[in-house]
Amino acid sequence: MFGFSMSKEQKMVSKEVSKLVKGLVMDSAHEMDENKEIPENIIQKAWELGASVSLVPEEYGGHGMEDSPIESIIILEEMAYGDMAFAVAATSPSLFINPLVTMGTEEQKKTYLPLYCKDSYTPCTLALNEPHFGADVMALKTTAEKKGDSFVINGAKCFVPMGDKAGHMLVAASLDGVNNLFIVAGDNPGLTVSEREKNIGCYALPSFEIEFKDCLVPSKDRLGGDTGCDYARFIQKTRVGMAAMAAGIARASYEFAKGYAKERVQFGEPIANRQSIAFMLAEMSYEVDSIRLLAQKAASELAAGKDVSRSSYLAKMYAGEMSMKVADYGVQIMGGHGYIREYPVERYYRNARGIALLEGMAIV
Repeated sequence: MFGFSMSKEQKMVSKEVSKLVKGLVMDSAHEMDENKEIPENIIQKAWELGASVSLVPEEYGGHGMEDSPIESIIILEEMAYGDMAFAVAATSPSLFINPLVTMGTEEQKKTYLPLYCKDSYTPCTLALNEPHFGADVMALKTTAEKKGDSFVINGAKCFVPMGDKAGHMLVAASLDGVNNLFIVAGDNPGLTVSEREKNIGCYALPSFEIEFKDCLVPSKDRLGGDTGCDYARFIQKTRVGMAAMAAGIARASYEFAKGYAKERVQFGEPIANRQSIAFMLAEMSYEVDSIRLLAQKAASELAAGKDVSRSSYLAKMYAGEMSMKVADYGVQIMGGHGYIREYPVERYYRNARGIALLEGMAIV
């Protein structure tokens, strides 16, 4: 069960990630957003923390640590506190590695994990979201059809992080009406990567639309082998991850707006003393805590092996709504300054919109 205070190990994890974020990411976040690029040295520094390979058995190049969803949400919140684009880019290999460790066959682990458990950041990713109105990750339009010793995948995906450079990706597709994940090489001739997407937020994150046309995948590369994988559990883990990132974005917006309100003087006193501003800050504060607590509850249930279909959905849904509300309040408190790109609250506002709209951009 989760508590209201972190363990010694969790405090250490939080401190290390926070040190990286505050010392390197936050000072560069505006420039990364403007330049639409995350410097490789920043991604590498995040990779060296080892979070993405912590679950991987030592024989495959990882640390062989116990699965800890609580520590994962701590890491994701701290990273998104610095910048959501950075958080997604830095942890996108986890979207491939984590399911492979927990649901893959021994042959799949032996074949693919060593490729991405190296000293340097090596892109791999997940293709989940689909580019059509009303897209639902539980009702996939992308299909897989058995053909001899292979599967043939047809369909399209969007918002695929690092999709242009990924050596491999997990592709979500429906096989005879049952959702599955397939391991697909980035250079498979049956897939086409579009030009980089132009999105409302996360400017620094390279994301792509990918088309699959008669994409042949060997039968052995169906995640979990002949029995497939627990796709629903996989989605639940990604929803908890998204909620954790929302807590980071909301906290960043709240703390910046609070600092501004205490320093901004109008009519002889800080605007934080004005009732309307104070009420907004109070509401932002408890919504940040609410988002985090819902993520913690779902993560705790995951750690206990419980069914988290309800708690993960509620955490993701609430996080999508309330992170947007908190970010909006941040813009309002800063007045005209909140609409200027020089200040980070407008970036928090744009990035928070993605929490409600997107799925599978983070995993615990």
